[in-house]
Amino acid sequence: MIPRILLCTGKGGVGKTTTAAALGVDAARQGSRTLVMSTDGAHSLGDALAADLHAGPVEVEPGLTAEHVSAAHGLSESWRVVQNYLLGLLADVGVDPAVAEELTSLPGADEIAALVTLRERVRAEKWDVIIVDCAPTAETLRLLALPDSLSWHLRRWLPEGSTWRPAAAAALGFPVPGPEVLHAITRWHTQMTDLKQLLRLPGSTVRLVTTPERVVIAEARRTWTSLSLFGFEVDAVHVNRVFPAGADWLAGWNQAQAQGLREVHESFSGIPVVPMPYLPAEPIGADALAELAATCDGVRLLPSELTRTADTPALQVEQTPAGYTLRLRVPFVSAAQVSLGRRGDDLLIDVAGQHRVVTLPAALAPLGVCGAGVREGHLVVRFGRDGDNRDRDNQDHDNRDRDNQDRDSQNRDKATA
Repeated sequence: MIPRILLCTGKGGVGKTTTAAALGVDAARQGSRTLVMSTDGAHSLGDALAADLHAGPVEVEPGLTAEHVSAAHGLSESWRVVQNYLLGLLADVGVDPAVAEELTSLPGADEIAALVTLRERVRAEKWDVIIVDCAPTAETLRLLALPDSLSWHLRRWLPEGSTWRPAAAAALGFPVPGPEVLHAITRWHTQMTDLKQLLRLPGSTVRLVTTPERVVIAEARRTWTSLSLFGFEVDAVHVNRVFPAGADWLAGWNQAQAQGLREVHESFSGIPVVPMPYLPAEPIGADALAELAATCDGVRLLPSELTRTADTPALQVEQTPAGYTLRLRVPFVSAAQVSLGRRGDDLLIDVAGQHRVVTLPAALAPLGVCGAGVREGHLVVRFGRDGDNRDRDNQDHDNRDRDNQDRDSQNRDKATA
């Protein structure tokens, strides 16, 4: 059985590690075999759970295991096979060995290690719930985008039928990679493809953690946009450090936080918002974390609740009389922030500085793009046989769509201000 996968992320310092640990304790004490693993280099998970995680996975209490992924375990040997092949290519063109060694070092080793470890834990089927205490949002977005981008590049390393043609390799002037190189690349590609599917299953969701402050809420909004671009579902937003109503000296803070909470509810309409109180003492240890989790107003991790909040998937393809339409959820984005490109069977999407490569389904691959726009929080791309030769009327229609979307977005911003 595939476990429930929950990724906790947020701006640095908002309490995401404490939130992840609290949810983990809560899930374990309600009977779920639970693993909490951290990919954050700050090493705070062990501190929150009052457990030493330096020696590997630790059983914190019955039903609850915690671990910290901090090194590229298991990657060095398999990468060395590929690296030796690359070093040989660079040596043939006269690159200095020291420079070649640096050029061929494994990029993103820690991120890849985290992904490989997560996949191993999921496939082990030892847990009902796996909670990932992710690094701050920027690093998390790079981590979650990695399976798409890495599998895309690895796919281009692999020749058709997983065999190189010696004549073609000789014509290009480089030696044919041995079977061990192809085996390593094929294995990574299989792992990344499998992980992409696991992270988009109905039981895999993201919890955004924020505080009721405008700057932090703004980053949470941008994070939701980026997560939606890559097809990840946010099933709740935890708002940490909410002051209790009361003392006069807190009146100003109460007012500011109340405004922040209203903004969170408006920004993440349709997603549960979970206020978490500013406690009189830092919650350290399983008992204190369990008390914090009890304040989550019913947004828990029981196996019976392992469903996505969205009625429709983040990425949809629908057939129309004129061809097909691809819809991708991109909240808080105007048409001016979107650019599209095409490379073979891949659709290249750039949204607010985040990039995604979407390999098109077989039905869409031979078709051209007829137009695109942003409507009701979705990027809508139209495909048809005449996509590459659309007439000026269609172009004008798309431009009007874009202008109207920008005007609507500006009016909403003014109304909010």
